[in-house]
Parts: sequence; structure tokens; C-alpha cells
Amino acid sequence: MVELGLLSGTKSTKPVHVSFRIPYYTHWGQSLLVCGSEPVLGSWNLKKGLLLSPVHHGDELIWFGTVPVPKGFKCEYSYYVVDDNRNVLRWEMGEKRKVLLPEGIQDGEVVELHDLWQVGSDALPLKSAFKDVIFHRKLSLDIETPLGVIRSTLDQEDSVLVHFKISCPNIEEETSIYIIGNTLKLGQWNVQNGLKLSYSGESIWHADCVLPKGDFPIKYKYCKYGKRGIFSPETGPNRDIALDSSNTQPRYIFLSDGMLREIPWRGAGVAIPMFSVRSEADLGVGEFLDLKLFVDWAAESGFHLVQLLPINDTSVHGMWWDSYPYSSLSVFALHPLYLRVQALSENIPEDIKLEIQKAKEQLDGKNVDYEATLSTKLSIAKKIFAQEKDLILNSSSFQKFFSENQDWLKPYAAFCFLRDFFETSDHSQWGRFSHFSKEKLEKLVSKDSLHYSIICFHYYIQFHLHVQLSEAADYARKKGVILKGDLPIGVDRNSVDTWVYPNLFRMNTSTGAPPDYFDKNGQNWGFPTYNWEEMSKDNYAWWRTRLTQMAKYFTAYRIDHILGFFRIWELPEHAMTGLVGKFRPSIPLSQEELEKEGIWDFDRLSHPYILQKFLQDKFGSSWTFIASNFLNEYQKNRYEFKEDCNTEKKIASKLKSFPERSLLQDEDKIRRELFDLVQNIVLIRDPENPRNFYPRFNLEDTPSFKDLDDHSKNVLKRLYYDYYFHRQENLWQQNALKTLPALLNSSDMLACGEDLGLIPSCVHPVMQELGLIGLRIQRMPSEPDLEFGIPSQYSYMTVCAPSCHDCSTLRAWWEEDEERRQRYFKNVVGSDTLPPARCVPDIAHFIIREHVESPSMWAIFPLQDLLALKEEYTTRPATEETINDPTNPKHYWRYRVHVTVEALIKDKELVTIIKDLVSGSGRSHPGGQAERQASHKSAVATTEKQQIASSKDKVHLATPLNSVAQETLAVR
Repeated sequence: MVELGLLSGTKSTKPVHVSFRIPYYTHWGQSLLVCGSEPVLGSWNLKKGLLLSPVHHGDELIWFGTVPVPKGFKCEYSYYVVDDNRNVLRWEMGEKRKVLLPEGIQDGEVVELHDLWQVGSDALPLKSAFKDVIFHRKLSLDIETPLGVIRSTLDQEDSVLVHFKISCPNIEEETSIYIIGNTLKLGQWNVQNGLKLSYSGESIWHADCVLPKGDFPIKYKYCKYGKRGIFSPETGPNRDIALDSSNTQPRYIFLSDGMLREIPWRGAGVAIPMFSVRSEADLGVGEFLDLKLFVDWAAESGFHLVQLLPINDTSVHGMWWDSYPYSSLSVFALHPLYLRVQALSENIPEDIKLEIQKAKEQLDGKNVDYEATLSTKLSIAKKIFAQEKDLILNSSSFQKFFSENQDWLKPYAAFCFLRDFFETSDHSQWGRFSHFSKEKLEKLVSKDSLHYSIICFHYYIQFHLHVQLSEAADYARKKGVILKGDLPIGVDRNSVDTWVYPNLFRMNTSTGAPPDYFDKNGQNWGFPTYNWEEMSKDNYAWWRTRLTQMAKYFTAYRIDHILGFFRIWELPEHAMTGLVGKFRPSIPLSQEELEKEGIWDFDRLSHPYILQKFLQDKFGSSWTFIASNFLNEYQKNRYEFKEDCNTEKKIASKLKSFPERSLLQDEDKIRRELFDLVQNIVLIRDPENPRNFYPRFNLEDTPSFKDLDDHSKNVLKRLYYDYYFHRQENLWQQNALKTLPALLNSSDMLACGEDLGLIPSCVHPVMQELGLIGLRIQRMPSEPDLEFGIPSQYSYMTVCAPSCHDCSTLRAWWEEDEERRQRYFKNVVGSDTLPPARCVPDIAHFIIREHVESPSMWAIFPLQDLLALKEEYTTRPATEETINDPTNPKHYWRYRVHVTVEALIKDKELVTIIKDLVSGSGRSHPGGQAERQASHKSAVATTEKQQIASSKDKVHLATPLNSVAQETLAVR
């Protein structure tokens, strides 16, 4: 932001010339344009904006442009990359810039604005995760000089007033920002004589200085200087200012120098689902208030971040299926499962206290008993509600909560009431309430209704969940620990959101993922896909409200399946697996395109191709029984499915209701084989336009494809690769650049994207542009030629982790595949000896150290992987520690840590092991020196070798540890 002084009331006789200057490399056919709020800059109409002209200046390409303006001119503006027709190709991230001409400017003078292109990563240090947590100071800095105030007076003809401005959110008390440079006014590189900057608020420091023209070109740097003499100059080359050799040299130069360049900040975190936490106070499951203790342990262990899975209400079915945290009943409501009933009141009767204690003992099992725990909590909460509902509902704190949340709270409470009344959350079965309207809603939640107490109970539960999570979130902030939430990509098709906003969803479709590392058959999550066209009409208000709600509790968040914002894998509603889908949006193969290539038999290619020999191979002697019940022979030895079983859901339904089920020797195998047959297609016909087609994923593997002639195979293979890897890139890039900024601009939370799976080439450039932090899992490298990722080569804008909730833990992964274990030991550890069969603590130590010493901004470890650092925590079978099995759509999410948080806090040995790993890597840690000395402390790698013990012998780790790449948090 550039604010250049106070308005002058003097009438101008000669215009002032404002000159824009910005370095930027463009491609052929691209230009830079500045557009702003005033007519002289187009009034935000890019067709009328100021087109800039390029000039080579050394190694840089500088874009210039000048406009005449009156005294007192003020304006907002931004830069854009455009094509020859002024169509926008790229735009700046961040807030609009501002210009305000300084008081006392003379008629006809030139004011030059030196700007730097703003990308998403520029603003990362100003996100709440850093501003309010990591760099938070108890004593806030006082504003010394507001932006817009110029202290110097320009009264000499051969001088230039230069205004310096820099952003620096990470600064210690009794420390100031200085400019040092090669001129007398800038101290001649001596900080004691340098130019001290004033604080103007919002992490901005600025100062102005009158410099003789003879001093130019000027070289300078920003630096930190404390009262105790601690001096730390910014990293990177010297900055410079030069005057144009033309006759219209500027008298005023205003520099927007971006972020003070420092050694990149790096931190570590721990990931744990809320339901997995175990404490001495909980009732069968982790609870929001447990986070306070968990934060204590995290901070003591050196972690700046605690990452959770989604915590929204998922009570759709009323059974253990609802343990799936990514299938939201409401994207706004919190899950009653995480309520601490003991904290509902200070006056709980003794009989209820006894009930709570008994329930604690009964539910304190190895895993979460989802149904029993939730029903017990709600039963107890209803009893407490009955005795104090008037007190709570009439309180000022509840009234404030209700006023701020009623837009989602009332529909949620009404939905829960109707779900229980009709005994289903399928709102299509609710008669006259199937279609939502505000009039019906107000009647449902009216104080005069007979069921108003039930409605209020849902208000009451959400209020207490809000209070308890807010208490934990505030506590984490004060301890210097970020709470990182999770933004699911979908919602349940039977949810409050699909009931209230049906126009935002494609209810006849299902969301999933194509075959990848997690599942070779793809995934079908069952969520309806989004109607992005409809969402865009109000600038994605539903998404923006979601993010605003999350920001009440979290200062960082993970965007689940960020690829879905580029394109989503869309399946027909009747599909059960994730194989036969298509991307939305995507450019299909048109019938005309295929016909030009000599492809004509569209029915043959788009219908299941079933020959008698396929049936015989799959079902053996039972093939005639299967054929007579599920298929029709429409040509000799060629079959098609009967109408009542021509989709995956119909097949599954028919098998379940089959009158002669005893004749089905292996029902699961028969279902899989029938699914294989119904999936045996080469092209998918578009249900909305029958002249458009989509190549089936992995079509070369299908018997249908293998029976084609060579010409058809070659054409379809070429079109397949074009569809999946080439023709969509621009479309997907444009789609993401429309949708993702709406999310990112909705809050100041730090955003991380889960970018695993089949990654289009446009994804990482867009994430880099928007300042989104990616995810790197060592066993799932994004490089196609690697089996194991190389943490020392990860880019700074990443989160690295040895595992995540969607795959096996570090211990389980190590132990499940002997050959892979040997390859890892040879290629990564650097040893030709036989690796230990178990993931002993020294193996875990090596792998965790590899990650913590990576250049990644964040190294985040599942708690299970950290527990592998001590032998006593590895007695439980490793496979039992897995959070989710993506290949199983009905997986029971119920893992609980077998040790309480209180016990972890007392285990000083484990705390010390972890803290030594974090602090020894140069990563910042709560209360550590890294925050106070980050600008001059390098992460020097140790070269000591780690001993790993197996049951038979000892081997040495030959791989030296890696130093941190010198990247900066701010893109300069």
C-alpha cells in the first residue's frame, strides 16, 4: 500500500505526473497494465486502464507508465498481466494498493511509484497463524508515524525525496528497523548512522529521506537493530534505486519494498484427530477441552501447530457410519461428540455426576464406540439442559452467540428435529418439508411450536460446543500454538446444506477421485458435486461464510482435495466405485472429433462389452446361472445387463434381495466380477449431451479396448492422453483462479492444500501464485521416477510428513512390505545390510529427523509416528493405529491413542527426544531462541551418524543430514 501524504487544498494549474514502475518478466504476447478506482486509471475497467511499456534494465524487465493527475489525487490500483486484447491472464494477490499525493508538491513535478508484483506468499507472514500466534507479542507496538505523513521537506532543486516502506511482522521488543546504504544519509553501511524507520501499524515500517541526485544510484538494505546491539541485516543482494537519465526525473520516489528478507521461518507440528485424543477427563472420546492439555504437551515438545481432522457434525445416519468426519451434516455446526458434559454446568446434581462417572468407565475402551458415546452424551446433556435451559438461553452470552450464528443455527436445529421426527435425514422423504423455505423454517423454530424445547436443545449444544472450542483455541494462541482445521471437499447429500441450498449442488452426481496411490479402483465419496456456476453468482458466498466460521477457532486450515477446485472427479449417482467417472469441468471428445479419426461404433464403445468367454472366465461353471439372472443375450455370444441391474447400485441391490442367495457361493466375488463387466467400457457418454464422450480411466486395461483393431487403439490412446494430460490445463487453471481466491480472501487463516493424487501440471504453479502451501508425503512422491520422496529437496512452500490419516502409520508402512523396506534401507538410509523387521525407535528417529531437517515450512507428524520414538509405545499392533482405509467406503473411524495426554506430559524422556529433534533442526519452537534469532541463525546440519539396532546386528546411517535451503518466506 502506498499512501503519499495529506491532501492539498491548493488549486493546480499544471498537472502532477504519477509514474508507475514495476519489474516483471512476461511471456511473448503479454503486457502489464495498471487499473484503478479513478477514471484516469480506468475506473476498474481494464479496457480503459493504463498500458505500461517495458524497458530492459540490467537483468530486469521494468514496466513504466505515466498519467497526469491533479494535486490531491488519491486512488486505489492494481497491476494485471493482459494479452493483446487486454484479456486478463494474471492478477496480483493481496489488497488493493493506494496512492495519495503528498502535501506541498509543486505543479508539474513527477512522483514515481516503485512497486513489486504481489503474489499470495507475500502475505503469509501477515496471516493470523503468524501475526496472532507465532509472532504475537504481549505488548503491541505503538504507531509512531501513520502512513501518509511525510516528515522531510523537499526544498532543494538537485534533491529527491525517497519514501521507504517495508513489512516486518516478526520483530522483538526493543528492536527497530533501519536502512543502511552507500550514502551519507543512509549511514554508509553503518547501522548507528543509518535511517531509522517508524512503525505505522499492520507490521509496516516507513521513513522518508531527502537525497542529493548526485548520490544516485543508491544501494541499500533493511536491517533489524536492537538496544542490546543485536544487528541482523536482511538476506539477499543489495536493493538499489536509480534515476532515469531523461529530463523528467522524479522529485519524489515512493518505494514499496515488500517484506524484509530473512532466513525462512520453519516450524513443526503434530496431527491427531479430535476423536483420537485420550485424557483422564474425557467420556469415551477426545473432547474440545482436551486440546488445552494437548497444546501444553505440543508446546513443551517444540511444536507450533496442532492439526485436527474435520470437527463438524456428521450425524446423518444415527449409527457408526457417521464416524466419517468428511461427510458433514452441516458445514457450520460442531459435532456434539466432542462436548464435555461435565462443563455444561457448575451445578450438576449428584445423580448425574454418578451417571457420568459410570459412563466414563464403561466407554474407556481401546477404540471409540461412536454410537454409545454420542447417545450417552446427548442423554446426559438433555438432563442438564432440562434444569438450566432458561438460565442459559436468557444469558447475554447465549444471545450474542445466537445473534451471530442464527443464519445457520436455525436451519440446523430444524433439520435435526425433522431428521429425528421422520427417522431419516433423507429430506426428500419429509413430505411438505422436503423443500426448504424461510417461511417454513420460521414456523418450525417458532417459540409457539410444541417442539420448541427440542429446537432449543440443539441451540444449547451448539452454544456450549462453541464456548468449549473457543476456550481451547484462545488457550492455544496464548501458548504460541496454531490450531489447524480441515475443510472437507464435500458435504453429505442428506445434509442441512443440500436442504437449504439445493441449487448449489448437482444432486444426481457423486464426488470421488480417480485411481491413485490410495485406491487402484478410484474412490467414490458419495457427496454431490458442486454447481460452481450457481455459486459464482453471489461470489461464492456459501464458501466465504464457511471460512469465516472456521476462522473463529482456527488460524490455519487444510483444504481437503484441493484438486477439486481445479476439477472434480464426477461420478453418476448410481455408481458405487470411483472408476467410471469424468472430470468436471473438462473438454470432452466430441462425436465429430472421433468420427474424423475413424471412430464410429459409439454404442460398442460406450456400453459394457460382454462376451460369453468373459462370463466363462469369471464365473466358471456358474456362468449360465449368472447370465440367466443378470444378463440378456442380444447377439450370439454377446450379452447386455438386464434393466434391473445395469448399474453398480442396481447390481448390489439385486444381489442383496436375490431370492436364491444360498446359490451365490461368494457374493462379494460375484459383485466384484459383475462390477468389472459393467465397467468394461472405453468411452463414457455424456448424459447431458449424447454427442460428447469421455475416455474411461485406464481404458487400455479393459477387455473392450483390447478387442479393438490397431487403428482404433492408437487413436483412442492418443485422445486419452490428450484428455487427461493436455487439453484441460488452461480450463482447470482458470477454474481454480476463479474459485480459490474467494476462499483465500474470506479469512486471514494460513491455507494449506492437500495436493496428493493425480496432479495436473497447472496445479503447482497456481498454488505458488496464490501462496498455498502444498503437502509432501515421502512414500507418495510427486516425481514419477522416484519411489521415495527426498525431504531435503522439498520446496519451502510445503508441509512434509512421513504419513497422514489416509495411509498406514510409519510403523505399519515399515513392517508391511519386506522388499520395499529393504529398498528404502539401501536407497534412503544408505545401508546394504538387512534392515530391522520392526520399525524400532532408531528407524523412526532417522525418518522423523529427515523430515524435520527438510526445507519445508512445516514438518507435521501424526502422533502415532512420534510415539514410535519410544519402545514402550510400540506394543500395540501397528495396523491398529491406522486412522482411515481409503479403499473401504464404510471404514469405522475410531482409533484412540492408548496413552492419556496427562501421561504424555509426564513422559519427559519423550518430550526431550522430540524437542531435541525440532530445535536441533533450526526450526522455531514455542519459547525457543529460534523466534528471537531467526534472522541470523542458520540451520546447520549435523553430520553425525545414527545407530540403528536390529534384533541381530547394528548398522550405520550413511546419509548425512541436509542443510536448509536459503529461501525466504516473502517472495521478493
